[in-house]
Amino acid sequence: MAGLAAAAAVARRAGEVLRRRSLGGVRPLSSLQPSHAAASASDEVLVEGKASARAAVLNRPGHLNALTTTMGSRLNKFYESWEDNPDIGFVMMKGSGRAFSAGGDVVNLRRLIGEGKVEECKDFFKTLYMFIYVLGTYLKPHVAVLDGVTMGGGGGVSIPGTFRIATERTVFATPEVHIGFHPDAAASFYLSHLTGHVGEYLALTGEKLKAADMIALGLATHYSHSEGLDLVDERLAKLVTDDPSVIDSSLAQYGDIVYPDKTSIVHRLEVIDKCFSLETVEEIVDALESEAAKLNEEWCTLALKRLKEASPLALKVSLRSIREGRYQTLDECLVREYRMSVNGISKQFSHEFCEGVRARLVDKDLAPKWDPPALEYVSKDMVDAYFAPLGEFDPELKLPTESREAFI
Repeated sequence: MAGLAAAAAVARRAGEVLRRRSLGGVRPLSSLQPSHAAASASDEVLVEGKASARAAVLNRPGHLNALTTTMGSRLNKFYESWEDNPDIGFVMMKGSGRAFSAGGDVVNLRRLIGEGKVEECKDFFKTLYMFIYVLGTYLKPHVAVLDGVTMGGGGGVSIPGTFRIATERTVFATPEVHIGFHPDAAASFYLSHLTGHVGEYLALTGEKLKAADMIALGLATHYSHSEGLDLVDERLAKLVTDDPSVIDSSLAQYGDIVYPDKTSIVHRLEVIDKCFSLETVEEIVDALESEAAKLNEEWCTLALKRLKEASPLALKVSLRSIREGRYQTLDECLVREYRMSVNGISKQFSHEFCEGVRARLVDKDLAPKWDPPALEYVSKDMVDAYFAPLGEFDPELKLPTESREAFI
């Protein structure tokens, strides 16, 4: 499904470029000297210039390039200006250091909640989700280099784009249930459109995937050894094009091939579908326990362990989110996820998020005190409240759907 969606996106983007050419809207692309310039207001997002491209470099290496409101805002501004610039054929995104992006800066969000600055948290979600929608509707080809940690929001700012290069250093996951939250930043869209019920599996267990599995599932489109990225970058720097097929062939020519090994998720899809297609989290846990006893395989035991370590409320909320995402468009998923995120940091539910972040990332004792403490105490009303429309004085997320048509 993801591969077909990517192919359709490439074709439609190419069609739109041709249509604009026929209307005289795109001028010949000009050559620009490569440069490395820091953004004027912040060095959290750097810009690299290439012949016919621009690259945004996420630059908080000490924080694994965790995303902030400032970064989301600058990305929005850069991408909108680059899309309107006829001299730029395609756009790239990379990360500094050993990560692409570990997701949103949840430690800072927890601090803001503790200080009563909930409006600043809402601004973060609004800004990030707006950028993800821009990326998912972008008219120019997009290449994300996922060299290193790519989790949560890191997937959100890359997977909706055209191409994603994974390396042997890539580690992908959507681990939000372990911090008392839900997979957001478009995760309910792209996870739900993976083959079978692997989306539910990844959302509820937070399992980490390597490059070969990302390629197999369609989360990544190309592979390169990390030491070969300079060659890929050098080749792309010389391209003067806005044609996705030219970029695709260059990535294939200068990239590498990787195959799933015997531990790959592709060998477990039948069991995953059998368990994670069930209606409730309780049924999924029971089925997985049965399979674990029967198969005696490490992955099954680890999946059960992850489920039992996660927030019970987050598990039920996340399962419903993925199920709803399967029948929604990208913009509908982002609007719903914004509603869920705002509710998730509200007085009613913020304990789960704050406690999860404390246990995993602040105190690092890995001993969160979830409330409710077990699945049987999570009522339907609680889950419904997480999805409830926002209040009269709390506007829903407004995306520019009339001017930007979604491609995926």
